[in-house]
Amino acid sequence: LTIASFFGGFQAMMPLIGWGTGNWVRTYIANFDHWIAFVLLFLVGLRMIYESRRHGEEGSAIDPTRITVLLVLAIATSIDALAVGFSLSFLDMAILVPVLVIGIVTFVLCFAGTYIGAFSGRLLGKRVEVIGGIMLIGIGVKIVIEHTLAK
Repeated sequence: LTIASFFGGFQAMMPLIGWGTGNWVRTYIANFDHWIAFVLLFLVGLRMIYESRRHGEEGSAIDPTRITVLLVLAIATSIDALAVGFSLSFLDMAILVPVLVIGIVTFVLCFAGTYIGAFSGRLLGKRVEVIGGIMLIGIGVKIVIEHTLAK
């Protein structure tokens, strides 16, 4: 519930913030918002890979329920949702329904993903941490590529 609440909450909150701030913030961060997301995801992914490679140290894995870990991941994966909020503010449309849909869908998928991840972790062990780290880095790279190609 904690993980799903963080991700669902931030995915809903970021478009709301983007919508509320509109053009003002966009002019300041539009040129580098994708780099912020990339760096945060890259660092967390790299740490996951590093921690998975530490031998003989039980409990050295990143605890996904730690508030600092959840905060960094939730912010990093929802920065592009801020851009969605900016876009919606330019279309002069109501924000409540999109924010609720984004938040609820993210919550449900993260809730299910947490259980799937726990099951996979028991089957695959520390390899899941490596895969997860690579996926986070891949998401960061995807964000940078999308923003670079869009310009």
